[in-house]
Amino acid sequence: MKKTGLSRQAYEPIPEGGSYEPFVAAGESPPEFTFKAVLAGILFGIIFGAANAYLGLKVGLTISTSIPVAVITVAAFRLLARTGVQSSILEANLSQTVGSASSSVASGVIFTLPALFLWGLDPSLLQMTLLAMCGGLLGVLFMIPLRRFLIAREHGKLPYPEGTACAEVLVASQVGGGRATNVFKGLAVGAGFKFLAGTLKLFPDSLHMKVPFLKKGELGLENSGALFGVGYILGPRIGAVMVGGGLLSWLVIIPMIAWWGEGQSAPFYPETVRLIGEMTPSQIWTRYVRYIGAGAVATGGLITLVRSIPTMIESFKVGARQLRKRMQGAGGLISRLEDDLSLRTVGLGVLTLVAVMTLARPVFAVLDGVGPRLLAATLVTIAAFFFVTVSSRIVGLVGVTSNPTSGMTIATLLATSGIFLLLGWTDDMGKVAALTIGCVVAIAASIAGDTSQDLKTGFLLGATPRRQQVGELVGVLTSAIFVCLTVLALNESYGFGTAELAAPQATLMKIVIEGVLEQSLPWSLVAIGAGIAIVAELFRIPSLPFAVGVYLPVSTMVPLFLGGLMRHFAETRAGDEDAAADVREKGVLFGSGLVGGEGLLGVGVAVAAVVLKKAPAGIGSDWAGAAAQWVGLAAFLILAYYFWRVVHQRMSLKGD
Repeated sequence: MKKTGLSRQAYEPIPEGGSYEPFVAAGESPPEFTFKAVLAGILFGIIFGAANAYLGLKVGLTISTSIPVAVITVAAFRLLARTGVQSSILEANLSQTVGSASSSVASGVIFTLPALFLWGLDPSLLQMTLLAMCGGLLGVLFMIPLRRFLIAREHGKLPYPEGTACAEVLVASQVGGGRATNVFKGLAVGAGFKFLAGTLKLFPDSLHMKVPFLKKGELGLENSGALFGVGYILGPRIGAVMVGGGLLSWLVIIPMIAWWGEGQSAPFYPETVRLIGEMTPSQIWTRYVRYIGAGAVATGGLITLVRSIPTMIESFKVGARQLRKRMQGAGGLISRLEDDLSLRTVGLGVLTLVAVMTLARPVFAVLDGVGPRLLAATLVTIAAFFFVTVSSRIVGLVGVTSNPTSGMTIATLLATSGIFLLLGWTDDMGKVAALTIGCVVAIAASIAGDTSQDLKTGFLLGATPRRQQVGELVGVLTSAIFVCLTVLALNESYGFGTAELAAPQATLMKIVIEGVLEQSLPWSLVAIGAGIAIVAELFRIPSLPFAVGVYLPVSTMVPLFLGGLMRHFAETRAGDEDAAADVREKGVLFGSGLVGGEGLLGVGVAVAAVVLKKAPAGIGSDWAGAAAQWVGLAAFLILAYYFWRVVHQRMSLKGD
């Protein structure tokens, strides 16, 4: 019987002893790692990597490009089909796997390396490219042994929203029918909503409300269909935990800082200009709460890593058994769906990268001698392994776009700069070395998030893990130089730290390094964050999602929570289990489309900004006057109402 979509198992935990049935069965072997799939991924990756580099330097965030690359690949392959060249769904998946790697490389590069330019230094293209390649390759290699645990074992518990959405988009383009309608409805609505709010700016893309009787207390709502869709995919529990962290920051911590700082007569570091009494809630969050959040994320990540050690050891044992089978000539017994790159390949790859970072002077150019460079390479490898694990789990909850890469980078810089402080490396050499180490770790953490989303897509579709992992490595190697060229070109055109390209994340990294090495960092704030994560664990609250809520703006968490709340009410109202499964499925399909539509529009705007050398100005919301916030709220409510209507429409076609 021909399949009409992903199985309902795609959204449910696998029963003990059971297995997931992917869209393409293990016994099938359609074309996958082909020349046209790899070439398409490389070309689209170059375009989207450059666009994301500009976007990140402009506003301090980047977006996932898996779905946009997948959609464009499908369109390109359909054009080829008219000439008689047929393509499979696994080829389209391989193309997006290769192409999406560039955006994660761009994230790590633009979050760190512009700080070198802010210090008046000019890193060479060779150094930047080597740093990007080392970080990207480390991230992919360290993620490989984790696939069985995070992707397969945790299926149904870690939804990987963008990976699931990408799988739905690819399946919908393949099978059409009622299921496809919900996905493409979501694509259109998500892109249209983002166009009105983010491009034309007809109404605010973020709503804020002061809380009465609470000094500088504020609530917010990001007007994002994608975040609302992600919330529905995640469900109510995780959304509630994350919004709880956000409410702690914005209704407790920020008012307490405002109350304490009211009588201060001098700026409190890391702020050096404004008094706390003069700062807005957003400025207090940027200058103080983000350090608390970074401490919480680092501690929550450490707790997660410790808890994951037994399963990670089991993953390594499985990999070792697989390696022994191959060496004994029994490799053919391994299912195509379980065929990963071997542990030997991973180990040799990591050792090779450590050797390159140690022996190739341009990587850590400011460090003289093999000893200091070996120390730097060792710090990079340890931190990368830790944060690859943390990042891969976080994106399973909130997606790549909301991955707190900067928080993990800050934690790395705090640890590295602390070691350099003990060694007496507090001059400019120490600052540059700490930053370049942070750059490699940031790229590793970022690419691990993308790799895990791509492997989730492959898991749902029935792709071969080994081929996807090779595709990720190809994507890193081919995109690194183009991302770095884009950064150099943008610096030449605009300069960093300017009104056009503020490079906010890199500026923050610069402040952190200077704060530690000059012994002026507010460690008390970092310690408060660590304490929050520990207390959350004591109360049996998942510390990592709670810490992410503390670190990210509450306006990001609220739509996630509301989406999860809608799913709760929809399933409760459904009555029986079959009806609940139906509303869950339709909501996930439509929510996946919202994520993809916003991503497509975001990348399109970023590409236009690069071409035009400025972001689109839009029309603005001045036409609404004082009612602009209410117009934005009305738009969000209309979106939510339409989502509810889609979820409760008549039964759609089901997968096998």
